[in-house]
Order: sequence, then C-alpha cells, then structure tokens
Amino acid sequence: MSAENSGQVFRLHSTLELPLETVRDFLNSDPEMPDGIESVDLTRRNNTLILKAIASDNSLSKYTPTAQLKASVTENRVYEEDPDERRGPRWGEEEEEEEIPSELVEFAAFKGDRETVLQNSLLQYEMFKVLCDIAREAEKGTLTAITALDDELEATRIVDGEDRPATIEVVEGRNESKAASNGVNWRDNKFIS
Repeated sequence: MSAENSGQVFRLHSTLELPLETVRDFLNSDPEMPDGIESVDLTRRNNTLILKAIASDNSLSKYTPTAQLKASVTENRVYEEDPDERRGPRWGEEEEEEEIPSELVEFAAFKGDRETVLQNSLLQYEMFKVLCDIAREAEKGTLTAITALDDELEATRIVDGEDRPATIEVVEGRNESKAASNGVNWRDNKFIS
C-alpha cells in the first residue's frame, strides 16, 4: 500500500497508560507492521516517548516526516497489593502500619487528541493501527477514533485492552446550532432583497 492511498484518521482520543517496559516488549517482539511501515523507531527525550514510523518505501525523501506516536513518561508507585483493600485491625489487636511492597515503574501515557498523540500525515493511518495494537496491551485507558479506509468510515473503541463495539453518530455540530439560534438568518432577512 503506498502512502498516497492509505487511510485517514479524522478523530482520535486516547487515555492509554501502560508500563514503558510493556511498550518496549511489544516493539521488541517483532510485531506484524501495517503495509508501508518497515519498523518503528523508539526514542526517549527526557519525559517524552516518540515512536516514529520507518517507511518501507525507500523512494520517500529522508526529510519527509513520517507519522509518530507521542507519549509522556511518568513514574508511578505500583503496589503488590492494593493498599485500599488491606484488612483493618482485628478486635483486640493494635493497629500497626504494615509496609506494602512496592516499586517505582515508568509508564507511557498516550493521552490526548489526534494532534497530541498521533503526529504527521505520512503513514498516519498505519501508525494509528500500531497504536491500536499498543492499546490492546494496555490494562488501563481508552482509545476511541473515527477513521476511513477506501472511503469507508470506521469507528474504533478499545477499553482496558479489549476491543469494544463502536458506532459513528452524525449530529449537528455545536457551532452550527449556536449560529442558527444566535446569528442572523440570512435566507429570511427582510433587509436583503
């Protein structure tokens, strides 16, 4: 599939959060890449993680920016057992604060809308497919999107690592309804002949 006839990503919203090690393991497992992508280059700059598409088409200029996924890296304390589910003291026992084993884990947070999470247009739809695969690895978060491939609209919804049913609903835009109610009705305006 060439970059010219690849699909499009119209709307995307992500709240995905998964351990950075899970993202690395996924990419190192040699996953099947969508047509047009040879591999994905992972780069970390301070607290930003960038997954850049490496195009399989060698005729593309090396200066043409390919699509990339962007995530922020945060450090979270992960407990072996949920501290909220600890049992309270039994009758007659003194309450003793018991330390719960934990470790600091770096998480990749793919959070935001299309421009924040998925950047650049060349191979954008294909990198969206890679993001869907990453979403299926995440235990926490939601990915929703409206895409088109071969002029067919498709809704995507992945919640906590599982594909869920999704539909596309066409509604009157917020700006259109406000303009109609507050603006001038140019068609039935008696001052215009």
